[in-house]
Amino acid sequence: MTPRRRVDTMRENREKLIAAARKAFAVKGFAAASMDELTADAGLTRGALYHNFGDKKGLLAAVVAQVDGEMAARAKKSAEDAANDWERMLAEGAAYIELALDPEIQRIVLLDGPAFLGDPSQWPSQNVCLQETQRALATLAADKIIKPVDIEAAARLLNGAALNAALWVAASDEPRQTLPKAIRAFQYFASGLLA
Repeated sequence: MTPRRRVDTMRENREKLIAAARKAFAVKGFAAASMDELTADAGLTRGALYHNFGDKKGLLAAVVAQVDGEMAARAKKSAEDAANDWERMLAEGAAYIELALDPEIQRIVLLDGPAFLGDPSQWPSQNVCLQETQRALATLAADKIIKPVDIEAAARLLNGAALNAALWVAASDEPRQTLPKAIRAFQYFASGLLA
């Protein structure tokens, strides 16, 4: 096998495993998903899983990163029509929180992710969101839309508020009733930054 073909095969195997795991984790949850079943669904062996991800938890981290990245993209897209940078940032945060109603996101990112991978603020995908929020806040600060504030601190608090609101919605017995309360509180909290 040529080095190029080997790289392509590894990438394909990785993608197959992530797709199979995503399906299994969404339907059964991380704890109940069988490594033998998901590797069989991918047409691969446990050895391929270990080679690509180290273990089942490493595979969960890859799935969480993929889904969390999609969440950020969906939130950004839903805010495209906002009237200005401030409204765009609020709309992205609200959209991110609303994604907690999606059963796949609930199970994989908001329930199993923290339970098995630990603090979401330490996930690489959340750090990408943090950097985006910092850029947005820096623009708002330069335009004097927000009060003078430490941008990193404000970004961490806003991201934490959106993430915790989404976690609350996902874990709620009545997510659809919790959602508007969570979004409203997030928006009130964020509005404290306005100049």
